[in-house]
Order: sequence, then structure tokens, then C-alpha cells
Amino acid sequence: MIMINERSALVVDDHPLVARGIADFLRTHCEFARTDAICRVADLWMHIAQFGAPTLALIDFWLPEGTALSMLGRFRDDYPATRLLVISGDGDPMIRDKVRRLAADGFVLKHADPAVFALAVAAVLRGDAWFDDTSVAAPAANEARGLPLSHAELGLTPRQGEVLALMLKGLPNKRVAQQLSLTEQTVKEHVSGILERLGARSRVELIARLLGRRSDV
Repeated sequence: MIMINERSALVVDDHPLVARGIADFLRTHCEFARTDAICRVADLWMHIAQFGAPTLALIDFWLPEGTALSMLGRFRDDYPATRLLVISGDGDPMIRDKVRRLAADGFVLKHADPAVFALAVAAVLRGDAWFDDTSVAAPAANEARGLPLSHAELGLTPRQGEVLALMLKGLPNKRVAQQLSLTEQTVKEHVSGILERLGARSRVELIARLLGRRSDV
């Protein structure tokens, strides 16, 4: 059986900037001796075979292949000593509940304050669960208080405005496509257009910049 490394973390997220940013945060603020970022799910189990199971696995709920539920189940079965913390930009309470039922150790939103994120990591490492119900509800409350922005004010097309509104709610491309009856590729093209128009380098940067604002479409 593979032994657990001393205070190591593995971040699984298909967005390289997000994955590496979280890995750097864990190393510099949470006292991990080793942190690695995995952006291709196909590389995950090979990485563990080479370097051993991590102390903490921090996994994005939405991955290109779909949800991370099967991955979480395999982690729990094969590496029971690894603590599992799920992250997501999607604040749907059903996601948190599914993660909890699968016996993951915690769930935290990607746009949580860094101090809250550090508290979540510390909690699961000491054996506690972290399912902050108030943090899941926070985006809706912020959205209700936020100043409205129309697509015209932002220089976007009406359809781009609809996509942006769902992005600000934390929905991944797949769910945006489902809600707007579009293909996922079309949504990706709209997201690229939105990022270019608003001068953001990534989806994460855009959401952080507009956090608390709502798009009137």
C-alpha cells in the first residue's frame, strides 16, 4: 500500500492558472512541504503511483469529463487516509450535498476569501468536516445587493450578456450550455469573446473582478 507523504497536497483542476495558484497558496500559506497541480485527469493516478498518495487532495467538482464524483469515490476506497476537499465555482447546494453524501471531508467555493479557504484546509487536516452552508448561499445574497450591469454597458451582445450572467452565478460551461440550449463549444466561444471584450486574462480573473455585481439581461 502506498504510504501517505508528509504534509503534501494535490490540486486537481483543469484550469492551469487556478490549479497552480491554489497549489502555490497551499505551499506558502498552509505549510505544505509539497504541492502539485494536476490539470489532466488522465495523469492523476499515474502521479500518485509515482509520488504516493497526498495528505490532502483538493479537487474541482466540475471537470471536462463531468463531475468528480467517481474520482472522489476511488480516492475514498483506495486512499482512505487522504483528506478530500472539493472546490467549485458552482454554488448549487445540491453539489455540496452530493459531496457530503460521498463522505468527502469538505466543500468550499472558489471565490471564498483566502482566509476562509485556509480555515477550510486547516479544518479537514485536523479531521473535522467543512461544509459552510452560509458560504454557499453568499453569492445569491451578494448578487441581490450588487449594482446591475447591462450587456450594452459592458459592450457585449445580448447572448454574451446571458452567458456572463450565468458565469457570475458560478456555473461552468456545461451548465451554461444546458440552461441556454447551446452547445458547450458555442459557450466556450462566447466566454472567449467576453474575456477579450472585458480585458480579463481568465474566467477566474473576470469573476473576481465582477464579484457582487449582477448582469441585467
